[in-house]
Amino acid sequence: MADGTHILIVGTGAVGAFYGSRLHDPANSVFVSLVCRSNYAAVKKRGVYLRTRDYGEYHFRPHAVYPSIQAAADSGQTWNYAVVTTKCLPDITDDSAEIVPIVSDETHIVLIQNGIGLEEPHRRRFPQNPILSCVTIVSAAQVEPGVIIQHRWTRVSIGPYGVGQRGGDDVHQLESRGQASTSEFVKMLTHGGVKDAEEYDEKGLQLVRWHKLCINASMNPSAVLSGGAGNSTMSLDTELRIHLKACMDEIFVAAPKVLGRSFPEHLATPDKILRSTERNTNAKPSMLLDWESNRPMEIEVILGNPVRIARAHGVDMPRLQALYALLKMAQQRRDQANALMGGKRAADNTALEVESKL
Repeated sequence: MADGTHILIVGTGAVGAFYGSRLHDPANSVFVSLVCRSNYAAVKKRGVYLRTRDYGEYHFRPHAVYPSIQAAADSGQTWNYAVVTTKCLPDITDDSAEIVPIVSDETHIVLIQNGIGLEEPHRRRFPQNPILSCVTIVSAAQVEPGVIIQHRWTRVSIGPYGVGQRGGDDVHQLESRGQASTSEFVKMLTHGGVKDAEEYDEKGLQLVRWHKLCINASMNPSAVLSGGAGNSTMSLDTELRIHLKACMDEIFVAAPKVLGRSFPEHLATPDKILRSTERNTNAKPSMLLDWESNRPMEIEVILGNPVRIARAHGVDMPRLQALYALLKMAQQRRDQANALMGGKRAADNTALEVESKL
């Protein structure tokens, strides 16, 4: 096994493959390995091909490729960084339990995922491990297994989570490790060409998380409930624009009360976000794509957790709560309908088999 810094990307879709390719630097003893699922065979055989706006076309050959987390654990490698880039679905799976086999005392856990409140299960399960919380703004897609296109943006904001919030004699050591780990991870990304990798303190990073909700918690669910309208279409519609801004205003009121700190001036206001969205004519929110493909949506971390956390701090978010209740019920009814259709197809197939034997 090669000496150096070993990074394992868990959930190698477009985002994981893109940032993994920028972190991989064998010349400086930084080795990136991948856990793949549906794209395992392609990536194991050929690596990852990337067509990017910012770095041109290039081929990323990871240090190792595994079909599962357990396979990575069975390799015997000690992982310095476990980078989780899977969709965050706490109502379906516990990501902190999933990564237990690859986390040692030396492992720093990096969460590149959307939403609010996703770090806490990891902090409870791994009280002594540094946790880095990351918010990314990148437009990338996996157009076929192992082939990634990056359209625009590379920004990733990173900060420690849970430092200075736990008791015990070693809290200062954990705080020091967390901040040092954040600085080191930003340094590796910057060295890999991600010039807008940004370091924050804990509250600063959480404000960035809440700020990203302005788009995710307003436009994503509204796209589904409006029957498939895109971001630009919604922002240009008079009534929907009022609704979207009201959702964002709720976030601008709630987050400072939850975190005890105002949004920094460099983060865009709701009006500026909406003006920018008018030009994003090709955008189709990820939640809408999941809905159209009958996949689970990130309802809890994008809507449920923010509503509950704000409520615990004495702040109501009625518009986001309405979106949460409606979308959660819509997903439940869709899943029930799909289950009934699956049962009906199974019954029909059984009847055909019986008939064919008569």
